[in-house]
Amino acid sequence: MKIVYMGTPEFAVPPLKRIIEEGYEVAAVFTQPDKPKGRSGKPAPSPVKEAAMEAGLNICQPEKLRDEENVKLLQDINPDMIVVAAYGQILPESILNIPKYGCINIHASLLPKYRGAAPIERSILDGETVTGVTTMYMAKGLDTGDIIEQVSTEITKADTGAVLCERLSYMGADLIISTMKKLEAGTADRIPQDDSKSNYAKMLSKDMGIIDFSKSAEEIERQIRALNPWPMSFTKIAGKTAKIYQAEVITDVSESSSPGEITEVTKKSFTIACGEGALRIKRLQPEGKKEMDAASYLNGNKLEVGMICGS
Repeated sequence: MKIVYMGTPEFAVPPLKRIIEEGYEVAAVFTQPDKPKGRSGKPAPSPVKEAAMEAGLNICQPEKLRDEENVKLLQDINPDMIVVAAYGQILPESILNIPKYGCINIHASLLPKYRGAAPIERSILDGETVTGVTTMYMAKGLDTGDIIEQVSTEITKADTGAVLCERLSYMGADLIISTMKKLEAGTADRIPQDDSKSNYAKMLSKDMGIIDFSKSAEEIERQIRALNPWPMSFTKIAGKTAKIYQAEVITDVSESSSPGEITEVTKKSFTIACGEGALRIKRLQPEGKKEMDAASYLNGNKLEVGMICGS
């Protein structure tokens, strides 16, 4: 089959590489335009663009995919299938109708649950114990198309957004090959989604990282894991902003402590009261510094019981 691949972030790289390894003809790779990165602000290629350049593939980076010249380009390529993984633009109906086998999306959730832009982070935030990857026929609605295949994985207490994303990306790479072979053989399922069981995982924003200590320690600990590596979870400690990388939920705490109050300081960690339970801070990144363990932080920062953290 002749394939057009559309993807942008790191999640979309393993599936592209697997498709190449399996010997499919990748006629073109569509990815988002280069965006400013780092302190220099210089435009940097997406992870998918880097992978496509390494493989010597044709690369297209349209600002708006729906523009007539891009639709015409895809019509001229005439792919048998368009494979999409976290591309970042909605495919118009004029493109959905081009490929013989359709436009197939690799989505990082067990649809119909967690449609939208941030299903991986949302599954951790909500305390889900299982998630997975779905391949599906793309339709006009957002992640509403018929399901082809699904594969699941347990969400562990050690999973951050980054760790889970990497695992799901490799699962997606295996799954898309299985799906492509079934489509070629005419044996692929087509399972309509139950819209009543769907919910929407909205795009992440910086303010989602603000820690609200009136929430339970379990909720905040999940937030810390879910929003790593971006936007990270952060708060004010001793008047300065700090990103929290790792924390442990403590259930045996005094009910007299106020949310955000430091209740214990040892040589290796410190504990902050929450609306329910408390958090023992184990790794953090102080403002203007590198990530470090709590013991290193406490060597240079004097914290005392009774101090209040947060805004």
